[in-house]
Amino acid sequence: MTDKKITDLISNMTLQEKAALCTGATPWRTVAIERLGLKPIIVSDGPHGLRRSQDIESLITESFPATCFPVAAALSASWDTDLLYEMGQALAEESLALAVDILLGPGLNIKRSPLCGRNFEYFSEDPVLAGEMAAALVKGVQSKGVGTSIKHFAVNNQETRRFTVDAIVDERTLHEIYLRGFEIVVRKGQPWTVMCAYNSVNGHFCAENKYLLTDILRDQWGYEGFVMSDWGAVHDRVASLQAGLELEMPGPSPHRTQAVIEAVESGELDEAVLNQAVERLLKIIFRAQATPKGHQSIDIEGHHALARRIASECIVLLKNDQHILPLTGNETLAVIGEGAANPVYQGGGSSHIHATKVDSALEFLKTRAEVQYVVGDSSTAVNPVATAEAVAIAKEADVALLFIALPASIESEGYDRTGLDLTPQQIALIKAVAHANPRTVVILNNGSAIDMREWIDDVDAVIEAWLPGQAGAGAVVDILYGDVNPSGKLGETFPLRLSDTPAYLNFPGENNQVRYGEGIFVGYRAYEALGRDVLFPFGFGLSYTQFEYNNLRVSASNFTVKDTLEVTLDITNLGPVAGKEVVQLYVRDCQARLRRPAKELKAFAKVHLASGETKSITLKLDEQAFSYYDPAYSRWVAEPGEFELLIGSSSTDIRLTQGVRLTQGTPLPSIIHSESTLGDWMEDPVASKVVQPLLASIFGLNEGNTLGVDATTFFKDLPLTVLLGFQGGQLGASPQQIVADLLKKLHSVETRQPA
Repeated sequence: MTDKKITDLISNMTLQEKAALCTGATPWRTVAIERLGLKPIIVSDGPHGLRRSQDIESLITESFPATCFPVAAALSASWDTDLLYEMGQALAEESLALAVDILLGPGLNIKRSPLCGRNFEYFSEDPVLAGEMAAALVKGVQSKGVGTSIKHFAVNNQETRRFTVDAIVDERTLHEIYLRGFEIVVRKGQPWTVMCAYNSVNGHFCAENKYLLTDILRDQWGYEGFVMSDWGAVHDRVASLQAGLELEMPGPSPHRTQAVIEAVESGELDEAVLNQAVERLLKIIFRAQATPKGHQSIDIEGHHALARRIASECIVLLKNDQHILPLTGNETLAVIGEGAANPVYQGGGSSHIHATKVDSALEFLKTRAEVQYVVGDSSTAVNPVATAEAVAIAKEADVALLFIALPASIESEGYDRTGLDLTPQQIALIKAVAHANPRTVVILNNGSAIDMREWIDDVDAVIEAWLPGQAGAGAVVDILYGDVNPSGKLGETFPLRLSDTPAYLNFPGENNQVRYGEGIFVGYRAYEALGRDVLFPFGFGLSYTQFEYNNLRVSASNFTVKDTLEVTLDITNLGPVAGKEVVQLYVRDCQARLRRPAKELKAFAKVHLASGETKSITLKLDEQAFSYYDPAYSRWVAEPGEFELLIGSSSTDIRLTQGVRLTQGTPLPSIIHSESTLGDWMEDPVASKVVQPLLASIFGLNEGNTLGVDATTFFKDLPLTVLLGFQGGQLGASPQQIVADLLKKLHSVETRQPA
């Protein structure tokens, strides 16, 4: 529908109709206006499958069967944007079949702490990885005429008091860590909707936060869709409309509609604001309705096969001593753990999918080997009888396979974890089985990092299978037998212990407030800055083959912010089997005005190589790759100077390095003012030239000082006016007048380059 037709439609709507459209009609659909021929659209929970309610009039009801794909924690470990696009298309096909117009997802909040109960729904501790993966998924879904709703905007990094907690975060950290992923998705994917979070940010609920919803999302990033609330997130409907939230969910809420009507009638709310909200809603509603829905069918078997292929790309081989894997097919197996027969393949809460079918690893293994099976871990408390049963079969087998899954009582939406440990019985079981059979493999099903210190040295191999979706069991067996060469890499750091985590002292806060005291130092940024060892670093993952990195070259060793830097390298598969490697490009700023991490992920690529094959890979870096957010200017800044490009197989396994120089950075105005210190003047490249003659005269007047220090260093934190005041009347004018004259001279230059 054209903009004019939408404008005409709005002009024909009553105030009651416009106000009603901005609140859901039911928990899962928007308002219909029959007299104007306006039909509703249907939204559905996601994000790794479709939780389409059979009764859209009810909030909690049975959902239709749909394919349960791997969760975001697993998907990020694939580092494969093409794969995410393909999965998005499959999700769209199922949405079309089940008459869903907008899929609520993906979630891309940062994994600030491994304790967040909803981490399984989120991609990564790194905003670039999270943003690129989410953008690919969004583009895949929307390519078929189904919308998405990226969530939860913003700074929603815990479940504890998630409806009310106030996240106190500084401006730089907000932009560099917690908003950056959302910015990538908005700029690259233009999701149809953005879902605001429950919590407050710096004292303002996200649903009523104009700085987030309008100033940043629309004015800075150019967002074109509409903003909806998470279910029950709105506290003041009028304030949320004024802030930029178009749709409140769920409905019906006649008192909310009435509040908007009364606010317009009283003059509290400008009707133009309401009209704008309605216009944004109508544009998406008509876009959704342009694609017919409800007449297609789901390719159950095809999507199940896709789910298995995706899961196999996400599995991370964490340990493989003695090259115990892949299995040869001649081993007898002791299979232990309830997850082998009844897999834990998804998380609890709003993303829980009614799967079309669910594979069992135990059944697949029985077709490949002679198998003995016991549960072993049905209780959380230590159970000597169950452990003894597991030990008995482990002693008789060539290899013991332990399927260890975190129970929903520990990890789920709605509450945070209290620690990183497995259950006491699982720990006792692993240790006992490994003692009985040194050829023990642990297969993990979990949504975030766990503490493995008590048992990891006792086992030969560890497979991180995450919550891999309904076909994940088959993918695990594919990895065990080498039908698929593992290529997953961690999208989050696995720390040694909880107390090592950057947010440890501030998570989950107190008195309904959580302080992000670690700032930008989240995940690998923090562990490197603090020099802390980790269990497994960000980006880590083993393969059944080996890769060699060579011949790094860049398109230019000197470049400006207007240039796109191309970074090319050769990678060779040295091993006997085909495999995939994730090439990771990090950037180090060798010197900056503000403190920066030792390295930051800026680009990556996943490449398939046959045995002995070599390929050239090119990664591109733009201005953003060399920038940081500077609150002094309220913008991203790329400073001229030396940078180091670091290319590796993980954040700690750097294979190639190359220095480059940014010769021309971001043009910036001067921020020197009347209270700036001597150091501020001296560090500013333009201001230093302006003030230098004055400083020469000052320190010339004081050549005989007896302080025994370097004067410029000693006085660098002193405001220039105060320093001038120490000179008495020797300079011929008041300090304030001298500084005012200097500022006038300085500001005659409109822009500058930072040092």
